[in-house]
Amino acid sequence: MLTGPDALKSLDDAIRDVRREESDISQKLARNGELIARIRENEAELFRQLAQFRLTAEGQAEITGRLSQAETRARDMLAEHARSLADHERQLKALDKTIAGLATERAALLKELDKHQADLKALSARIAAVIAKDPKYEEERKNASELQSVAARSLQKTEQAETDREEKGRPYRDDPLFMYLWEAGYGTRNYKANNLIRWLDGIVARMCGFDKARPNFAMLNEIPLRLREHAERQQALAEAAEAELDRMETEAIDTAGGKPIREALVATQERIEALDAEIVKAEDDRDEAAGSLRHLAQGRDPAFTDAVGLLAQSLEREDIAKLLADARATRTAEDDAILAKIDDARLRLNEEQAEADDYHARLKVLAARRRELEDIEWEFKRARYDDPRSTFREENLAGDVLNQFLRGAITAAAYWAMWKASQGWKPGSSDWGGGVGLPRSGRTFRMPPGGGFPLPPFGGSSGSGGFNRPRSGTRGTRKTGGFKTGGGF
Repeated sequence: MLTGPDALKSLDDAIRDVRREESDISQKLARNGELIARIRENEAELFRQLAQFRLTAEGQAEITGRLSQAETRARDMLAEHARSLADHERQLKALDKTIAGLATERAALLKELDKHQADLKALSARIAAVIAKDPKYEEERKNASELQSVAARSLQKTEQAETDREEKGRPYRDDPLFMYLWEAGYGTRNYKANNLIRWLDGIVARMCGFDKARPNFAMLNEIPLRLREHAERQQALAEAAEAELDRMETEAIDTAGGKPIREALVATQERIEALDAEIVKAEDDRDEAAGSLRHLAQGRDPAFTDAVGLLAQSLEREDIAKLLADARATRTAEDDAILAKIDDARLRLNEEQAEADDYHARLKVLAARRRELEDIEWEFKRARYDDPRSTFREENLAGDVLNQFLRGAITAAAYWAMWKASQGWKPGSSDWGGGVGLPRSGRTFRMPPGGGFPLPPFGGSSGSGGFNRPRSGTRGTRKTGGFKTGGGF
């Protein structure tokens, strides 16, 4: 089976590979842009040569001077563009190094966490003896388990109601007449209209059957809200029961002599959570830097567009077009050689621009894949799937299935659902020995009894396959994640 840390490493490696490919294509795109500029410069030189054969000295001077001036200005702008590209590439490499360092530190802390868990497991018999002396513990544990189940069922009902609202409410939302009356508040105390509009709206209401449809649509919208409120109340109760169990378990651990180990485990956990916040920030900074590099590499910054634009405008002027037309109309040996080179330059230009379009499309796909992988990895950590006790039945989730996702054969939501369905816990993770059950690795209101995946936080978009990773402007830590400190080792 695949362990939690190994699974996390596979996601880390995949994200790193995508980032590397993004950087490689950005560099290729930048070189592609430079080549386009050089082709334009070469084209300008060919037109200067053509002018020498076909124009008077005065005509040559005018065209040659204008093209030379455009080339000089373009070179200066392109040099500035190149410096800016180099600065952004250095920034991106520095951020990659920072993220890699944070990931390495985090992996080492997971090993420390595993050791602390093993040390506590060694005290399991003594801790179980302390727990056995507390008659309230079993009652509290059963109560917490029941509240977990209630919270899970409440959430499932809420998500089903929200799905119904989306699917069954679509015909109402697609009816413009119905939605006009609905948004106007027709049939309610909020409806405001003069007599003529009321009369006309009455006709519209009879046409679309509004009076019968409105209560059904209102109920479709109201039920999920009420269920969501109920589910949040059940969540709060489950959290309170969880907190009480935390208190009782902490007391049992300390009484059995495990306080130093518990404190070390807490410190390790806190450092992991702090690292996760740093990783999120570094990834967002990198995402912003990668976006800026893409912008530069695609030739969208003013320095590059102005430089290439100057050359293009100089080569598209009427006198240049006339020079080319005249040369094609009255061919000479000298003209033929230059015209062949101009045609070849323009063919290469079209090929390079077509290749640039391919690079643009690939970068867009890679950026989307990388962000989705970052979302999945964040949910992975938040769900505690990287816990050393966590396992996955399907090893190919880190192999063939991952490759299918990267190729676009499956969606991010489907891939994440496979991780959730495959997740479980190592044997022995759910008790303290001595017959006293304390399923710490699975006992949390976010993990329904018998299930192997945590429920999404309320207010999230998981019902539609969404993710809750904070992005720029909403950065934060995984408040509901981390590794619990009580039993289950």
